Amino acid sequence: MTISTIKTEDAGPKAVSRSVQVSAPIATLFDLIADPHRHPEIDGSGTVRDVEVKGPHRLSAGDKFTVGMTQYGLPYKITSKATTVEENKVVEWEHPLGHRWRWELAEVGPGATKVTETFDYSTAKVPFVIDLLGMQKKNADGIESTLLALASKFDVH
Repeated sequence: MTISTIKTEDAGPKAVSRSVQVSAPIATLFDLIADPHRHPEIDGSGTVRDVEVKGPHRLSAGDKFTVGMTQYGLPYKITSKATTVEENKVVEWEHPLGHRWRWELAEVGPGATKVTETFDYSTAKVPFVIDLLGMQKKNADGIESTLLALASKFDVH
């Protein structure tokens, strides 16, 4: 069993970004990330509920999908819109309040992929609320847990 190392990435002043190297082919990871129905498999934040997802099993730019979420103990559903989808490279979606979640993939060797997840609130409609609630730290912790869950899913034991 290998221990995955999470790295902090600079994505700008209104973004939180982390990366990890995963022992899996880039196409396998893209298939997982581009399917919102599979997001509960890797969510480490505890916010994505394992309930029925509405939307496609393979995102394309412009697609909308609805997932069950929980924040501060309150369950709700949210509909996001895929803004950028580039095969085996990028999957990004926008929350109704304007912030974006972005996944970037880069092959770093045979069967090894660098995966970067970013919470970007530079486009948020109310960025001061994100600052006020300290969501940068909460989301950084969630991203790190998610990336560790993703890496461990493909870890060779």
